This record gives sequence, C-alpha cells and structure tokens, in this order.
Amino acid sequence: MSVSRRALLTTAAGTAVAATSIAPPAQAAQQVPGQAAATLDATADYAVAKLRAVAPGVSGFPVGTKFEKWTYSQNGDWVGGFWPGTLWMAWLHSGEERFRTLALASAEKLAPRQDDTGTHDLGFLFYPSWVTAWRLTGDDKWRTGAIRAASSLVRRYNPKGRFIRAWGALNDPANAGRVIMDTMMNLDLLAFASGQTGDGKYLDIAVEHARTTQRNFPRPDGSTPHVYDFDPASGAPLGPGTVQGYSPASCWSRGQAWGIYGFTTIYRRTGGREFLTTARKLADFALGALSPDHVPVWDYLAPQAPHDIKDASAGAVMACGLLDLSRATGEPRYREEALKLLTALSETCLTRKSTRADAVVARCTRNRPSEDGVEISLPYADYYLLEGILRVLRPDDIDRAIDLSTV
Repeated sequence: MSVSRRALLTTAAGTAVAATSIAPPAQAAQQVPGQAAATLDATADYAVAKLRAVAPGVSGFPVGTKFEKWTYSQNGDWVGGFWPGTLWMAWLHSGEERFRTLALASAEKLAPRQDDTGTHDLGFLFYPSWVTAWRLTGDDKWRTGAIRAASSLVRRYNPKGRFIRAWGALNDPANAGRVIMDTMMNLDLLAFASGQTGDGKYLDIAVEHARTTQRNFPRPDGSTPHVYDFDPASGAPLGPGTVQGYSPASCWSRGQAWGIYGFTTIYRRTGGREFLTTARKLADFALGALSPDHVPVWDYLAPQAPHDIKDASAGAVMACGLLDLSRATGEPRYREEALKLLTALSETCLTRKSTRADAVVARCTRNRPSEDGVEISLPYADYYLLEGILRVLRPDDIDRAIDLSTV
C-alpha cells in the first residue's frame, strides 16, 4: 500500500498545481473511426443545445422525468452531483462560460451535504461537482468541502465486516449490514481525500471495502447481485439480496456497470491487479449479455431478458467503465465495445424527436421492481453519456475534470 499511496499523493499534488492555471477548453480528439466520431460529436452538440435551452429554468437537482419534464430534489437526494457535473461536461465541450457559472452555482447548493453521515452516496454527490470544480478552477473551497464529505463517508465504515454500509442513519439498526454494488463508485472520493491530506485512512477504507465487495459479489460467471448482506455485529457474510434487480440471483445491469467502472477506478488509484481482474470479469459477463442493439436491458438475468425493458443509463455508465478498462488493460476490444454502446445510445436513445423533453437521454429505468421510473430520463444517464463521449473525443479535457491517471 505504501508505494501506491506515495504515487497517489504525487498525482494529486500535480493536479493541484495544474488546476490553478487551467487553460480554456481545447479541441483535441483521439483517433476514432470517422462515422463514430461524427455521431458522438453530434450527440455532444445536441446535449449542449438541450442544456442551453433547459438549464436556465432548472429549479433544483433533477432526479428523473415525469411526462418528459424534470422533477427535482432541493437537497440533491443521491443524484445531486450529476447536474453540476453535466454542466461541467457541457463547458468542456463548448467552452461557453454560462455552463461554468451554472455548474458552480449548482454545486454550491450541495454544501450542507458535506456533513451528511446518513448516506454512502457522498462520492456521487461531491466528485462530479466539487472535486471537478476544484480541478477546473483551483478554488480551494471545493477541495476542502470534498475532503469534509469524505470524512463524513468514512464514518459509515464497519471495521468488523470491512465494508461501508449503504443505507440508514448511523444509529439505525435497519440495513446496518447492507452493502450494495453502487458504493464502488463512491470510493474515489476517499482516494481523493487521501491524496490531498496525506492521511491514508481514507484510501485504506476504500481498499478494504473494495476487497469485501470483490470477495462476495461476483459469481463464477462474472454476474453480480445488487446487494450483499452481512451481520453488522460480527461482520460475517449472510448472502446476496436485491432492491433494484429482479432477484438475489439476477444481475441488475446498472449495478454491473457500477462494478465495472468502480473496480477499474480503484485499480487506477492503487495499482491492485486483483481489482483489474475483477473489472474484466464483470465486463466480460455484461458484454456477453448485451442484446444486438447494444442497449442494456434493466436486468440481464430477469426472465424476459434479453427481450425486456431497457436502461440506457446502464449503457452510459458501462461505456465509461469499458473505456477506462481498455486503457488500463491495453485491450482494444473494450474500447470497441464502448464505442458501440455510445453509438447505440446516440442513435436510439436520445430525445431528439420530442419538443417537450428536458433531458438528453431517454429509455432509462430507475427501479423496475417498485414500478418507479420505468423507461424515463435520469440525470446520471445524461452525465455519463457526455463523460463517455468526452473520454473518446477529448481525453485531455476529461482528464482535467475527473483525473484519469493510473498509479
């Protein structure tokens, strides 16, 4: 761990210097097949045009659509980081100052959540908003706030079971032993905090949680459940469960995508090869389960799969994870599959034909078992679609925003 942590600190320190002299968005594209590049560029242009029209009227944090119009949370719920994050992506693509101004104003509204110990989602809340704000402006208040949020997150760590509990207040026994795959995406906030403070406790907790997830979630075929339960008193594993998937034995597609992205990220922050191996295993299963249209169904192992309702947000998250995985492994096939995903979303899942839609991406499913948000629009679909496109077309810009370095 000590070698990896030293490398992480060096990376973080270098970032801080770079952020204070940030350059305007640059036009720099990686080599991409011509038609794919044109399709993705047109999609990013469409997203920017949509945001240009909709953003001035946004009155809170979008959480999902009802009849194609955003519904809002005023405190951000668990998705509050994605709206300022999407505005940052629009700024990187367009260079329009209005998006930078709106991103900062939106992120500021999350300030009270720095001290929220009642959720594991502080990474989702503060990485695309506050960490990105610091990396792109150099203003230290964003860095300080993100570290404070990380300090709130580590209070949810159970040392007996070596996991971060997903849901419930710290003094609430309900769900005290519940771990979910989504938490893999919140660990990078902890890696950031260790890099900035020199205090290894944050990264140590992230690594222990990732190891616990790695030991218990993946099945031999590479599929995963949404949930795994532990005895909170002893830390002993109890077994798989689900909330947003079809059953404890199924494979919720967005959870699988969180795992691909999250395990690749923790590999990049630590150099732990076992995390990369797990990311590949999860990716290979998901790629094998995709239908020919390259838009994931909501659960790969539900009885109606692959002829089932879709979740475009799972495709956007998965595309980002596969692009990361391709860089980490040097395997072009992951990048090729990511391009197919992004192209499919661009061609079949945008809101282009609607005159009333607030969002960019349609055909997303939030919680199928609860009949909550079935094939609607979701803010994280818009965010990760743009992140994925920028990873392809403008890798240097997206690196400035979210840090694509590997120790």
